[in-house]
Amino acid sequence: MEWPRASGILIHPSSLPGRFGVGDLGPGAIRTLDFLHRARQRMWQVLPLGPTGYGASPYALLSAFAGNPLLISPERLLEDDLLATADLEDAPLGPEDRVDYGAVVPWKERLLRASYARYERIASAALRAEFAAFCAAQADWLDEYALFMALKDKHDGAAWTRWTAPYARRDPDALTAARVELVDEIGLHRYTQFLFYRQWAALRKEARKRGVSIIGDLAIFVAHDSADVWANQRYFKLDQRGEPLVVAGVPPDYFSPTGQRWGNPIYRWDALAADGYAWWIARAGHALELADIVRLDHFRGFEAYWEIPGDKPTAEGGRWVEGPGAELFVAIQNALGETPFIAEDLGVITPAVDALRERFGFPGMRVMQFGFDAGAKSQHLPHHASANSALYTGTHDNDTSAGWFATLKASRRAYTLRYLNTNATHVPIAMIRAAQASVARLVIAPLQDVLGLGSEARMNFPSHTDGNWEWRCPERLLTNEVADQLAQFATLYDR
Repeated sequence: MEWPRASGILIHPSSLPGRFGVGDLGPGAIRTLDFLHRARQRMWQVLPLGPTGYGASPYALLSAFAGNPLLISPERLLEDDLLATADLEDAPLGPEDRVDYGAVVPWKERLLRASYARYERIASAALRAEFAAFCAAQADWLDEYALFMALKDKHDGAAWTRWTAPYARRDPDALTAARVELVDEIGLHRYTQFLFYRQWAALRKEARKRGVSIIGDLAIFVAHDSADVWANQRYFKLDQRGEPLVVAGVPPDYFSPTGQRWGNPIYRWDALAADGYAWWIARAGHALELADIVRLDHFRGFEAYWEIPGDKPTAEGGRWVEGPGAELFVAIQNALGETPFIAEDLGVITPAVDALRERFGFPGMRVMQFGFDAGAKSQHLPHHASANSALYTGTHDNDTSAGWFATLKASRRAYTLRYLNTNATHVPIAMIRAAQASVARLVIAPLQDVLGLGSEARMNFPSHTDGNWEWRCPERLLTNEVADQLAQFATLYDR
């Protein structure tokens, strides 16, 4: 496809401003769209939108198809008469710049149960018909997800391999009985998905009105404790108990002497291919229904991935294994047509990875922080950017640009300041301006960089297990002055 010359911001919905302890799809999201419109930003990039498990990581989802119930807006439910005002009286306000998941999650779960009970009592015939139509349209994934979540509740949240054996191994008689026994819980989980998708569709409509496109995110691997693996065990390399025989990660390198052991199960690509990649086609199509453009996380894994024995505690001892390569993307494009994908081609990139990306014309990613770390010859700096690329100041896995700059060695700091022709105070906004001036068709900056925030606003620190995915943007920071500065850049550099 012909990519537009455009710019935008990266902020996950959980980080949006709002009244109820976590960002959601309500008024705070509309306020952010208004900010983007004033700033002449044409792109809003989000992280994966699915339901998160322990740790709240959007890259460890309970389903690759479902939406995150935490993002459902209580205010929108109130407007639709699916909550009573009294239901919001005990809301956990929490700090305006952090998510306290320990307080928010149980409150939101209680709230959604109250909404479902109210729906059962008073919903109109039109709303019931809309709900029924949603369940029918999404049955391919929704039925298994709702059953998975109901069984997970029945087993006190345990991973599916710890469930009673007939449920874990998907005994047909046991699952039939469970659908009867757990009918109310199954209904609740279908209902929360209906609410999420209804609100997301309304928000996308508002985005289109403001000329804003959504960039979604599709991770190559899925979580082991997910409806996807439980319902499709034949597609994954699992032992007789359902535990992974091998897991995903990346090999040891300069930054991590033992590598990274992510723990995701590895696909049986031969089984997927035998079915014409139907599951992957459905997954890609679903992602493109949720967003206008989709970022393919860990793109290099489609060419070759690092496979680690399941009993190894680190990524050491793994090996490179050939991935599905072009065959998968040919199948996806034959089924879906044009696929507006961005390839996250970071890490150990080989000529074969570049060739795969170039064959399909996917823009690659460049990250300015990496460029300044490496020096003038780096392909991550604006003067080396190609038109068919997406240039970022940083990503959700990096420190904010202000925090990153503060930790640089003196020589790298000096080079960065000379390159940007600025002083230490204005590094983040100078990075954004330099990126916007490049020939890269897409330029994305995390909202933290737009606001010039330090390390306290970092979204994720990959080697840390606590404190991730918690940052939120206080609404008072989304000022007209900040928006107008971005608008000037967009005008100056034809974005």
